[in-house]
Amino acid sequence: MSLTDTAIKALKPKDKPYKIYDGNGLYLLVNQTGKYFRYDYKFEGKRKTLAIGVYPAISLKDARVKCFEAKMKLNESVDPLLKEKPPETNYFKTIAMEWFDKQKAIWKKSHAETVQQRLDNHILPLIGHLEISTITTPMVLNLLKQIENKGIIETAHRVKQIMGQVFRYGIITGRAERDPSADLKGALTPCRPKNMSAITNPKEVGELLRAIDAYQGGYITKCALQLAPLVFVRPIELRHAEWSEIYLDNALWKIPSDKMKMKRIHIVPLAKQAIDILNNIKTLTGNGRYVFPSVRTTVRPMSENTVLAALRRMGFEKDEMTGHGFRAMASTLLHENNFSSHLIEMQLAHSETNSVRAAYNHAQYLKERASMMQWWADYLESLKATLSDSH
Repeated sequence: MSLTDTAIKALKPKDKPYKIYDGNGLYLLVNQTGKYFRYDYKFEGKRKTLAIGVYPAISLKDARVKCFEAKMKLNESVDPLLKEKPPETNYFKTIAMEWFDKQKAIWKKSHAETVQQRLDNHILPLIGHLEISTITTPMVLNLLKQIENKGIIETAHRVKQIMGQVFRYGIITGRAERDPSADLKGALTPCRPKNMSAITNPKEVGELLRAIDAYQGGYITKCALQLAPLVFVRPIELRHAEWSEIYLDNALWKIPSDKMKMKRIHIVPLAKQAIDILNNIKTLTGNGRYVFPSVRTTVRPMSENTVLAALRRMGFEKDEMTGHGFRAMASTLLHENNFSSHLIEMQLAHSETNSVRAAYNHAQYLKERASMMQWWADYLESLKATLSDSH
């Protein structure tokens, strides 16, 4: 019995894929992901299968026409699977940009810019030139692992989401049959917890920095907010900063081991912008112990909630930015600007697996780290200044 549209619409997936035949070799393969038209034939003694398309993107009528065309090629001793160069409309890049152009109309401009950047930097250079139906799960995993290896875990997850949406758009428009990224659940390193949310889009970073400069709360809190992105230490390390640890003439902040999570001395090279902030606040708190003392008493450091409350007061929600987020911001953007993962991890004071090497790491690569920290401060300044010109 021949297929009908009513019958096809009524078909439901079962535990295992199954076939419903239309006649003349054409059949519909039904599985958990969709309904696929197929045509089985023999060519030069070998059994082959022609993938005709996905229902309903390909109608029953069109599937029968394509099946007929395939039979005509066989009559002329031409293999229906022998393809010419695929049309550009089937390339991943073409489909991705079609999808992007449709979506950006409803996105915030900053989000659209982030998606465009991730397409341009991480996705299109590797698979943009490929026909979308030829892209496999291992190929997608390899692409994502390259991003993971740079240490930008959240970016890897975001790129996977973007690719999944492009593949699904390809399915809807009849140019892809499945989403190979869907098989990668659990394959990537988990993202950091939500309580460490961070702003990593360059334009939004500029907006955050301008908001900090315009902060109307306490001056000490404002200075802590201004210094946080320049040094990207842990919030507890920033709050407990002492003037005895700051060496302005040498542009260094030496945090003692008993204050550090890894119980090792940590040196923070201070960019010119960081020194300016510290010089400004020194006139106010320089005679006391703490750089950022409590508002209630100078014998205690700033409260752990002060920076967080200031961010909320400026309108940055808990799932958008936290005090800890300045570290993730720096890590993400320094990696995306091709700084060495080794230098970044060292400056973040992350764990060193080699205990002998760890004992000396606090002073290693100080010149290179100082250069990176100055570049970072200049980069943040350019984001703040350049983007403010557009307002």
